[in-house]
Amino acid sequence: MAAPRPPAAQTAPVARREPLRGLTVLYDPHCRVCAFVGGWLAGQRKLIPLRLVPVGSGQARRLFPALDHDGATRREITAVGDAGQVYVGDSAWVVCLWALADHRALAHAMSTPSGRRLARAAMLGVAKYRNAQAPEASPRTEPARTPWVYSGDGGWTARPPEPPEACADGCAPPGRGSP
Repeated sequence: MAAPRPPAAQTAPVARREPLRGLTVLYDPHCRVCAFVGGWLAGQRKLIPLRLVPVGSGQARRLFPALDHDGATRREITAVGDAGQVYVGDSAWVVCLWALADHRALAHAMSTPSGRRLARAAMLGVAKYRNAQAPEASPRTEPARTPWVYSGDGGWTARPPEPPEACADGCAPPGRGSP
């Protein structure tokens, strides 16, 4: 004899799963690591559109009024899906990789139990580096330019140095005499 089924009113509602069609990544433009990763994300081929929005900005507060913009969202990377899905910390990193054409397989590997431990360790390493940066009392006015650039097809390459302000009119490079 089959077990009696509970009345419909007593069954737990099943949450509808919405497909992810767009992703907003909240990042700290004053953090060198965050600015670098944001630039890297922006330069990747995407399967899901990514929008980068500065954390705590007026735009972020308008788009996502329910988030803790001055607390949790500042401490860990946060990504919000177009249907209201919220990903925090290592889950946000994994979903960002999943949105990228060349890194979806890595995202699937990072979603396994051992991959999650690796993603969490990477998050902790980034947080440690981020906390060791300049004190918050003196935020940067623009993202720092790193001397290295990552290219998906060629790996890491050195970025050419920017000429000093005084040489904007074409003076000789260092080590060479005046023209």
